[in-house]
Amino acid sequence: MTTLAISPAARAALEDWLTHLRALDGRADKTVTAYAADVRGWLSFLAHHRGGTEGLTSLVTVPVGDLRAWMAHERGRGVSARSLARSLSAVKGFTAWLADRQGADATAILQARAPRFQKKLPRPLSVDGAAEVLDSVGDDAREPWVAARDTAVVTLLYGCGLRISEALGLTGADHPLPEVLRITGKGNKQRLVPVLPAARAAVARYADLCPYDLTADQPLFRGTRGGALNPRLIAAAMERTRNRLGLPASATPHALRHSFATHLLASGGDLRAIQELLGHASLSTTQAYTGVDAARLMEVYATAHPHARRARS
Repeated sequence: MTTLAISPAARAALEDWLTHLRALDGRADKTVTAYAADVRGWLSFLAHHRGGTEGLTSLVTVPVGDLRAWMAHERGRGVSARSLARSLSAVKGFTAWLADRQGADATAILQARAPRFQKKLPRPLSVDGAAEVLDSVGDDAREPWVAARDTAVVTLLYGCGLRISEALGLTGADHPLPEVLRITGKGNKQRLVPVLPAARAAVARYADLCPYDLTADQPLFRGTRGGALNPRLIAAAMERTRNRLGLPASATPHALRHSFATHLLASGGDLRAIQELLGHASLSTTQAYTGVDAARLMEVYATAHPHARRARS
């Protein structure tokens, strides 16, 4: 289905909304791009479904039957329930913004329920598994400074809960690492992250061995040719490490961030504090780790508790 049927007024409104998201809401570029595609698909469907383009007010007062027809169309194309829920969120956001500008009632769309789907829980490493990764991720490196670099990066992921993009976004100005880092995360939102002595030491060792001048305006972590370190190289180092240690395929760089949160929670960490450390906009995102912890408890119960063993026999 082509998007050529979208009216010029609707296209202009969509661009204005996207500009609003970037400038005022501080949404990440990838999020804005995804929302743009979602809403374009919705507007294109409406134009075809209704047999032509209509005014902006009619986009706000779409009957719920048309919305359901679009959702059925998307599922028929093979769109997953998770992806459709995201698309509906984008459509609601655009519609609410447009309704405010048009002075129209968008209740029918805004009250529509998203399809249900099973949220995937993060799969952290065990405490021992995480420690093994940190101890051996540099073992396959050809040069000592590369081994120190890979160790420093994964130590930041696990020790500070950083995203890989956040760790690789550090510059020479961040060295030596302070006791508290100011991290700019998704949507350009800033947060303060305590830095463990082990992380500071790992980065300091890398900086001492690195053959390149780590100037303040250049990336802290470098590739072998001196440019910014490609995150795929860290993913490859993790893959070699998990294969060597016999860890599951879920042991990725991002799993170290999950492990940071899960291990903090298991040690009695406050959920709100963990939310701040991770930079989650919503507490519901952080609450996924309570499900992980509960799952681990049930697994331990099922394998170790005498009552559970009797129930299986």
